[in-house]
Amino acid sequence: MIDIGVNLTNNRFLKDLPDVVARAQSSGVKAQLVTGTNEAESTAALSLCQQYPTYLYSTAGVHPHDADNVSQQFEQVLKGLAQNTCVKAIGECGLDYNRNFSTPENQRRVFECQVNLAADLSMPLFLHQRDAFDDWMSILQPYLNKVPNMVSHCFTDDTATLEKVLDAGMFVGITGWVCDDKRGQALQDAVKYLPLDRLLIETDAPYLTPKTIRPRPKSSRNEPAYLPYVVEKIAQIKQCSVEEIITRSTENAVRVFGLEDVG
Repeated sequence: MIDIGVNLTNNRFLKDLPDVVARAQSSGVKAQLVTGTNEAESTAALSLCQQYPTYLYSTAGVHPHDADNVSQQFEQVLKGLAQNTCVKAIGECGLDYNRNFSTPENQRRVFECQVNLAADLSMPLFLHQRDAFDDWMSILQPYLNKVPNMVSHCFTDDTATLEKVLDAGMFVGITGWVCDDKRGQALQDAVKYLPLDRLLIETDAPYLTPKTIRPRPKSSRNEPAYLPYVVEKIAQIKQCSVEEIITRSTENAVRVFGLEDVG
């Protein structure tokens, strides 16, 4: 398994990161992509990868929540980070009108800069979208054939939105949201129609702990060792084997992010 979205720079992992990594490896997670969410976190994500070569990889980007706070040279910062072979995508970037922690205007400006950067560098995009689909897609549309791969990270929408994402040629990251029978019903319905050749799996740790874990962990913190629960739920929905979900999602992650050296 390859966890394509983990927030290992989050302070909830400060005290026991080596144990978190070891538990993930014991659970069959062969590689992890550490998410960069702003200039500082993207730099920290790369530093973490350098401590675990050929196991941790990272993205470099600015989350829409952080769009108000970018430096004047943020594009150059991201471009510099992207020169390192550990960095496999630009992002997490996109639009989030659900909370508007940054103004929509700044979100769009910072997002478009990163989409353009990914095209210039011929790198994948690691994408975030919440309650902003039309604006998000309008920015991406001119770049659909200019960016090698686009990943709809932490997809939680319905079947109609999934169809639009697939029509745009994107890969789709499924998290523990799919394990929530109350909040995740629309996603569970959508996953039935998600082709296995577009499927990617992720925990988004420390967030979105799968509700299917038994016994329930004492801590609410999600971690990459729980990725098998996401796989099991997808396999149940797709009515196929766990092994097939692992094989296909791993092949996709290797192809999308260029992870040929994963053991």
